[in-house]
Amino acid sequence: MGIFKNITEISRMKSPWLLHFDCGSCNGCDIEVLACLTPVYDVERFGIIHVGNPKHADLLLVTGTVNHRNKKVLVNLHQQMPEPKIVVAIGACGLSGGIFREAYNVVGGVDQVIPVHVYVPGCPPKPEAIIDGVVLALKEFEAKNEKYGQGARGKRREANKEQEKS
Repeated sequence: MGIFKNITEISRMKSPWLLHFDCGSCNGCDIEVLACLTPVYDVERFGIIHVGNPKHADLLLVTGTVNHRNKKVLVNLHQQMPEPKIVVAIGACGLSGGIFREAYNVVGGVDQVIPVHVYVPGCPPKPEAIIDGVVLALKEFEAKNEKYGQGARGKRREANKEQEKS
C-alpha cells in the first residue's frame, strides 16, 4: 500500500490536474485561460491535464467576480478537491471584483471566499502571465505537498538527511 501511495504522490507532482471555474465575468480571462491550453502556449508541456471533476483536481484556476450566487459553488468545488490543493485567482475581477466590485451582489475577489495561493493580475491577463502563475502554483503545490510530509520526495529527503546525520 505504501508503494502505491508513493507512486500516486509522485504522479500527482509530475502531472497535476487543473480545474478551471468561471465565477462570472466578461469571459476575457476565460478566453486567455483557454488559449493557454492551445498548441501555441501549451501549458500541458508542464504535465498539466485539464479536468472537469474537482475530486481529481490539484490546481483550481478561478476567473471572474465572486457574487453571492456563485460563492457557494466555489466553496463546494474547493472542498471537494483533495489535499494539497492550490488556488490561482486570475484577472482583476478574480483579485478584487474588478469593475463590478461595488455592485450590490458582488462579494469581491476570490480570496474573500477561499484561500488563494497565487494571484495573476490583468484585465485580461496575457497567456504568458497565466502560465507564469501556473508555474508558481506548481512550485507552491510541491512545497505544500512536502510540508505536509505526504510527498514521497519529502520522505526520501528526510530519510537521506537522517542517513547523512548518522
